[in-house]
This record gives sequence, structure tokens and C-alpha cells, in this order.
Amino acid sequence: MTLSQKQQEFAQCLAEFITWIYTQGWSVRIGEVYRPPFTAREYARTGRGIINSVHTKKCAVDLFLSLDGVSVTWRNEDYAPLAEKWESLHDLARAGHYFRNRDSVHFSFEHNGIR
Repeated sequence: MTLSQKQQEFAQCLAEFITWIYTQGWSVRIGEVYRPPFTAREYARTGRGIINSVHTKKCAVDLFLSLDGVSVTWRNEDYAPLAEKWESLHDLARAGHYFRNRDSVHFSFEHNGIR
């Protein structure tokens, strides 16, 4: 599958996923989708990310959940059902909730072994 095809399938899954989140009674805020390479380098330098992040390929998004429509939750357990749902949508779907260095707000498609 080409990167372009992955980007398109990622966008389609993301639309379905966000719709599902709202049907579960959550609100969501969309964070970073595209990360320019210079930003990825700076994040890697400061330990906040990796230089070859799939955000630089437009195959990742950070989603921030709110139960009350106002405040964002950072509780990992709140993201667990979302991680399960996201990974059920596509063979390439990866949820940061399951990463060794947990990043529960991160939802991506794997590209060239990067999640």
C-alpha cells in the first residue's frame, strides 16, 4: 500500500472513529495531525517524540477526550476503550495506549514499522 493510500484510509477511519466517540457520550478535541520535519527533530532532541514520527506522514492524530465537554481527561483508563475500538478499525491502526511509553492520546497507522 502506498503512503498516499494509507493517508486516505487513515482519514476515512479517523472520521468513523470520531463519530463513534461521540456516540459513546464523549467530546473530542483534535490535536496534532501533521508534524513538520523540523518540529519532529526538535521533539526528538527534547525527548518529546521521535524524528521519524508518523505525524510527519499525516498518518497520526492526537485526540483529547472530555466527558463534560469542557475539561480534558488524562486518565489512561478513559482511553482504553478507544484504543480497543481504534485498533479494530484497520490492520494498520495503532493506539499509543498500548505503547511501552504509553501515549493514550495518540492514534495512528503504522508506516514502515513506525507507529
